[in-house]
Amino acid sequence: MTSLITWCRPLAVAALLLLAACATSPAPEAPPAPARPEAAPQAVTPLPPVPDKSTLRLSIASVGDMMIGTDYPRNHLPDDDGIGFLAAVAPFLSSADVTFGNLEGVLLDGGEPVKKCSNPSACYLFRSPTRYAHHYRAVGFDVLSLANNHARDFGEEGRSSSMQAIAAAGMFHSGRVDDFASFQVNGISVAVLAYAVTKNSNMMLDYELAFETVATFAASHDIVMVSFHGGAEGVDATHIPFADEEYYGEPRGDAVWFARGVIDAGADLVIGHGPHVVRGVERYKDRLIAYSLGNFATYYGISVAGIKGIAPILTTTLDGNGAFIEGNIVSTIQLRPDGPSIDPKQRALNLMRGLSVEDFGEPGLTFLPDGRLLPAPRPPVQPHVLQTPVE
Repeated sequence: MTSLITWCRPLAVAALLLLAACATSPAPEAPPAPARPEAAPQAVTPLPPVPDKSTLRLSIASVGDMMIGTDYPRNHLPDDDGIGFLAAVAPFLSSADVTFGNLEGVLLDGGEPVKKCSNPSACYLFRSPTRYAHHYRAVGFDVLSLANNHARDFGEEGRSSSMQAIAAAGMFHSGRVDDFASFQVNGISVAVLAYAVTKNSNMMLDYELAFETVATFAASHDIVMVSFHGGAEGVDATHIPFADEEYYGEPRGDAVWFARGVIDAGADLVIGHGPHVVRGVERYKDRLIAYSLGNFATYYGISVAGIKGIAPILTTTLDGNGAFIEGNIVSTIQLRPDGPSIDPKQRALNLMRGLSVEDFGEPGLTFLPDGRLLPAPRPPVQPHVLQTPVE
């Protein structure tokens, strides 16, 4: 009995071991999933560097009043139809990045005037053919002001015609209420805002609105240029009175208050015209103000006798932020029936230099004999107080 048990016990143990082995055998492993390919790293495009606008340069040539022929009420157009009227000064106009002038009268084919003259001997209406817009463009003009007392000689219809002719010739314009020029030159955004003291124009006399408008454009443009048609007229109007001016009872504004105010608001260059004579210039907060550039090119009607026929081509070089770098005055003179020509006596330069010193003491500029203008030290400018004429 014992031997039987002894023999069976190993068999039982072996069976138990076999069952245990079957119970604990691991399940067969699933085949490994194929490895996902790693995504290629995304290329990061670096942002372009912010340009240093102070290293950029923009040259702006500016002139005063222009009207190169009228066909109303009689034909007073140049013999060559105005084609060569600006030929002598064209190289100086076309060499700048931007060229600006004040267009007196309208560009209109036909039509009747809206403006009435109580004294025809002292009142002129100017109407040039629309094709004359191409004469201005051909010598280099880029922007024309239509903010002056002759821009509405034939009503708003006449000014609309001028705007269309200027645009068709490839130029910009500013002058009518809320009409401002905006464009790009050499990677620099430029705005030109033209003001006057006349009806339906961007109003110079509404100082606060003008300052607000300039600030708006300064926030979105690198350089803001402001022109104004204001101040008294005539040979006795060369000096700046630092007060409100009038002409035949019409308010003509306080030029210094306006010009410095628009610079305080963000303007970078201020160009004045309207007195029909040149006035002084100053550098204010590192910006240039020219208070009047006189009569530049007028074929008929407006007197160019004596100092009324002396005018500069003022070229101002600014950096990309609008700061004044240098300037240049090319003196011209007009001897009818010819257009403006280069004045070897440099009378415009000499007159502007003298007026600048007499009116401002130290205008912040050095006038070199060759016509160049360079920055010069200037004491702090005392705040200008707005004044009104004594009645």
